[in-house]
Amino acid sequence: MKTHPILEELWRTKDNLAREAGGDVRRLCENTRRWATAHPHPGPVVKDAAELREWLARQEEADLLVVREDPPLA
Repeated sequence: MKTHPILEELWRTKDNLAREAGGDVRRLCENTRRWATAHPHPGPVVKDAAELREWLARQEEADLLVVREDPPLA
C-alpha cells in the first residue's frame, strides 16, 4: 500500500512530539498549549461548522463587492 507524503510527515511529527514529551500525554498537551501561546494563529479561528459557514459567506459576499479592472476569466 502506498502512503501519502503528508500523512508520513504528520506521523513523523506526532512521533517526535511524543518523544519530546517522554510519552506522557499530559506533558504533550502542556507543550502544545505553551507552543500555541507563544505562536498565536494570525488568521480567523472558528469554533464549529456553523461559524465556519458564516465566515465563508462573509468572504464570498466581500468577493462580490470587489471592483476589478478586467472581467473574471470564464
